[in-house]
Amino acid sequence: MDTKMADSAYRVLARKYRPQNFDDLIGQEPMVRTLTNAFETGRIAQAWMLTGVRGVGKTTTARILARALNYKTVEIDRPTIDLTAPGEHCQAIMEGRHVDVIEMDAASHTGIDDIREIIEQVRYRPVSSRYKVYIIDEVHMLSNQAFNGLLKTLEEPPPHVKFIFATTEIRKVPITVLSRCQRFDLRRIDTSVLIRHLQKIAGLEAITVDDASLSMIARAGEGSVRDSLSIFDQAIAHGAGTVDADAVRSMLGLADRARIIDLFEMLMRGDVASALREFRAQYDVGADPSVVLTDLADFNHLVTRIRFTPDVADDISLSEDERTRGRDFAEKLSIRVLSRTWQMLLKGITEVDNSSRPVQAAEMLLIRLAHAADLPTLDEALKSLEDGAATATQSSRNDAPRPGNGGAAMARPGTTDAVASSRGSISSNGGATMRLVEPSAARPDPIVPPQPVVEEATPVVPVNSIEDIIALAEKQRDMQFKIMVKNCVRLVSLKPGRLEINLTDNAPKTLLTDLSQKLTDWTGIRWMVSLSREQGSATINETETAKRDSLLSDARADPDVAAILSKFPGAKIINVRIATPAGQADGEISNGAAPGDDTLAPVEEDD
Repeated sequence: MDTKMADSAYRVLARKYRPQNFDDLIGQEPMVRTLTNAFETGRIAQAWMLTGVRGVGKTTTARILARALNYKTVEIDRPTIDLTAPGEHCQAIMEGRHVDVIEMDAASHTGIDDIREIIEQVRYRPVSSRYKVYIIDEVHMLSNQAFNGLLKTLEEPPPHVKFIFATTEIRKVPITVLSRCQRFDLRRIDTSVLIRHLQKIAGLEAITVDDASLSMIARAGEGSVRDSLSIFDQAIAHGAGTVDADAVRSMLGLADRARIIDLFEMLMRGDVASALREFRAQYDVGADPSVVLTDLADFNHLVTRIRFTPDVADDISLSEDERTRGRDFAEKLSIRVLSRTWQMLLKGITEVDNSSRPVQAAEMLLIRLAHAADLPTLDEALKSLEDGAATATQSSRNDAPRPGNGGAAMARPGTTDAVASSRGSISSNGGATMRLVEPSAARPDPIVPPQPVVEEATPVVPVNSIEDIIALAEKQRDMQFKIMVKNCVRLVSLKPGRLEINLTDNAPKTLLTDLSQKLTDWTGIRWMVSLSREQGSATINETETAKRDSLLSDARADPDVAAILSKFPGAKIINVRIATPAGQADGEISNGAAPGDDTLAPVEEDD
């Protein structure tokens, strides 16, 4: 009876439809293609590093990879990516109970003692399979001592051992470990791909579900298959086997997409009263204020993308309202308005999340948005002021009456009106004051327009690397900025006038703005600096530290240095320099060493 109950126990969708081979993995085609080529050519790595957001398939990929390494059937007895037929070890590996595939959660095994146990066990050959595979999940949780203890084994493991690491925080993994692994970045799954996957599972489970519900679930999953399936599971239970859009919207606290677009239109019209009524109506039916604002920001972003790339509107995850009305807004609204709305929403969402009165904070943000919809942008205001100044200059050159902004006319000096008005002042344009000339006063000389000053063009300074930026900071004697760039900036891509970077956790909040401003001032061209989701290369400081650690390690392994250290108890290596004898040309190394060889300087010892 217990066995029967165990067999009939419900399994959540995320476990029931977990991929069993590489064909089942969705959205990870680049990784599968690389592994396929590697297995076919026999270029199988000794260690892999799998990174990506939660629920994207890192642990599942690790198990499939372990299955591929140990694949064995009657016909096939070699590592292969083609896993269509179940092998001898496949089921045990996928269920996590194979004796030669050891899974370890680094979150609960963080110390050096746990790594020592692995190091002691790797010398023994696998019990029944081809390879002994160690899968370490959340590897970034290991301590520094544990990472250092693993380095030597990871660099030269026995031929029968493979390591597979998985992490959501790749930047916390030391570069010395990353350099010894073949890295795969598992991507977020596109919303359209997730929708097709959910449709397939709904068909297998005989669940009735509409496209709008699947679209909302896929969006809420944010590129995570596991999160999307968990939400789908919850929606099935909520609707007792039938999933409809209203139930999903109520369950997730979402607003109707059509009503979000209506609210966006009211804001762009500047209709404050209608916008507040619509927001209250959505709130009364269960929509969260922060979610409403986030949906507004998403639609604003969609309209901006459609303006530049119209093909975006063909995405199957979009509703018909989003497609048609999004195109309409993209044609009518300027980029300045869309950019300003995006910035106000981005700041306002944070205010609402941190406010003790989120509804009132959201309403105040909507009022600001509606009020700003018909305001001129900064560029337009400056242009208007310049045009006004030009008109005033032209008017002062001419004695003829000119109509003012308020509809009044300026009289010719010497007339009765001018004499009467000369004791006071005439205010125009809502605040700018113009004083008339007394009739007895001498007539002023004609205004001569100032000659334009031709400024000398700032020479363009080329920037091709982070090192060039550091050199510029040093040239400008900005040592604090130089140190921040060395310690905090990870380069993703660099093109003339455009820099994409990732930042360390301790980077100052103003570093992006400072970097853009200083590069513009120093190089003579305008720079756009943006923050990327990609990891990027190591910082200059991390690279220098890794190189220094490598030199120190090589120095300790040198027989002569080891002999010196043994003769002087308490002595330790504190620095390694390349020895260049006096009189030798730069870059040459004595004793026949080639330039760039790490020739050791004498050991420095502590007192």
